[in-house]
Amino acid sequence: MAKKQFKAESKRLMDLMINSIYTHKEIFLREIISNASDAIDKLAYLSLTDDTVKAKRADLRITVAPDKDARTLTVSDNGVGMSGDELEQNLGTIARSGSLQFKADMGADEKSAADIIGQFGVGFYSAFMVADEVTVVTRRHGEETAHRWQSAGADGYTVAECEKDEPGTDVIMHIKPDTEDENYSEYLETGRLQSLIKKYSDYIRHPIRMEVEDYRQKEKPEDAGDDYKPEWETVVEEKTINSMVPLWQRPRSKVEQEEYDRFYQEKFGDWQAPLATVTTSSEGTVTFKALLFVPSATPYDFYTREYEKGLQLYSSGVLIMDKCADLLPDCFRFVKGVVDSPDFSLNISREMLQHDRQLKIIATALEKKIKNELVKLMKDDREKYEKFWSAFGRQLKYSVVDNYGSKKELLQDLLLFTTSKESKLASLAEYVERMAEGQEFIYYVCADSAAQAARLPQVERIADKGWEILYLTEEVDEFVMQALAEVSGKKLKSVSDPDALPETDEEKAEQEKQAEESKSVLDFVKETLGERIKEARVSKILKTAPVCMTADGPMSLEMEKYFAKMEGASSSPMGAMKAERVLELNPASAPFAALKAALDADDRDRAAKYVEVLYHQALLIAGLPIDDPAAYTELVCSLMN
Repeated sequence: MAKKQFKAESKRLMDLMINSIYTHKEIFLREIISNASDAIDKLAYLSLTDDTVKAKRADLRITVAPDKDARTLTVSDNGVGMSGDELEQNLGTIARSGSLQFKADMGADEKSAADIIGQFGVGFYSAFMVADEVTVVTRRHGEETAHRWQSAGADGYTVAECEKDEPGTDVIMHIKPDTEDENYSEYLETGRLQSLIKKYSDYIRHPIRMEVEDYRQKEKPEDAGDDYKPEWETVVEEKTINSMVPLWQRPRSKVEQEEYDRFYQEKFGDWQAPLATVTTSSEGTVTFKALLFVPSATPYDFYTREYEKGLQLYSSGVLIMDKCADLLPDCFRFVKGVVDSPDFSLNISREMLQHDRQLKIIATALEKKIKNELVKLMKDDREKYEKFWSAFGRQLKYSVVDNYGSKKELLQDLLLFTTSKESKLASLAEYVERMAEGQEFIYYVCADSAAQAARLPQVERIADKGWEILYLTEEVDEFVMQALAEVSGKKLKSVSDPDALPETDEEKAEQEKQAEESKSVLDFVKETLGERIKEARVSKILKTAPVCMTADGPMSLEMEKYFAKMEGASSSPMGAMKAERVLELNPASAPFAALKAALDADDRDRAAKYVEVLYHQALLIAGLPIDDPAAYTELVCSLMN
């Protein structure tokens, strides 16, 4: 029998198919099964349009049969099959797709009815990644003659007539011998084959059958005595390996939550049920269905570089990518799930997308859906939402700040904070709704804890008015406030801001008078502390407390502490970033009066000690470090003599 040459660039193109196009050798099984599924779909479609074609959907199947002794793996289908001419055209020309031609021959309306996977005609040749010889035995539906195609690779192929009892196609792959680097025998193990079918082809709509071994207990004999010990046997039986109908293709009303929970736990390896389940679909510019889950707890590696975000990406039920990062914004990178669409423009290996237009459309829709579902969860089940917030609130906060606040509008409705009003967490919308008449700003204060925040001297004047204050207790919180700037038309304002409270003309005049009367004291404070502060001033924000530390300019004291911590954790310090510190003094307080009295008595040494005490008290209140605690202790003790 004369060997024929491929009608393409032969060895060079075949080498490309085998060695370059596919990332993982295991992909070959997905490709061969997908081709078998296409053949069955074609027959099912023809049976609807041609009365001479008889096919019962219940009888259509794909069979996978490993043979360790012969070292062959056979994938069979009872689909449409191929004639001799079709065999020559489809397998004699690399990169010619019979499925693509089948779709091209349809009308526009018919194309949507037949969901054919194959596009490029190269998937079949992936078999040569694991096989040193491939034989195809096929018989076209409606014909009596069958044909055998056989090839050992790029050196060519043979085609001859043969016998085959039923229409359909058998792809028989002779698996390569093992090498030091490759264990090809794994593709003859039923366990490994089951795993690959479940991974890549679980949702092929036709049953994939395979004989598997089952270890089971023998029936107890009727005459067995009391000392009978159970006996076990290995039974080989044919089973359907794939699930066929994806859970996300079923209407939500037809699926119990327990099914979703089980699917999530098995699919994504989580011992806990998901906190929330989100289903969505769209038909239009891009058709897709998605099944998404919000985990109940933060994954152990969530805040490490090893964590990979992404959704599983399917095209017509066939797994294309295990983690498609482009489908999720970073702010929602904790979401797990699957997206299935027939509209993806895949590259030749079906492992990657040719361009991302469809992805962007789907990603935008999913982002909006996830946000809406979380808002709904906050409204309908606050306890469950606060559990979500405990797990992923920090991620949302950092996402508000990230990328110059590009996601702040999306995320601001999801944020929760402790406040001065209630023991429970509050959203910004709830804060705005509770704002008192005449309250102009949304107030906040930073501290290590809510209890500490409530005791800060800067809080007193705002709290006395009965106005609610956000207690910010995480490092990122102040950056969040800066990024948001305002919510619902209300500006966010630190209680330490000199303009935190509106002033009357009388109050302004009194403030100016106090500043003028205190000028000699303030000048002495600045002279004593030197470069440690930018300025000493009469405070607008203190009521009874004698002193506090604030900052001028864009960098706050909280930001200074954050960058100091980052510098300490970094192996390559970027240099200390300092706020412009301002020491604020309350001229109505007893310590200020004592300082003024010391200056009036020309006891500058004692006055300088008072300044140092007030300065260090301000540092302690602000949570800033003291350079020399021992020296400060000695200073305080010296004043007690």
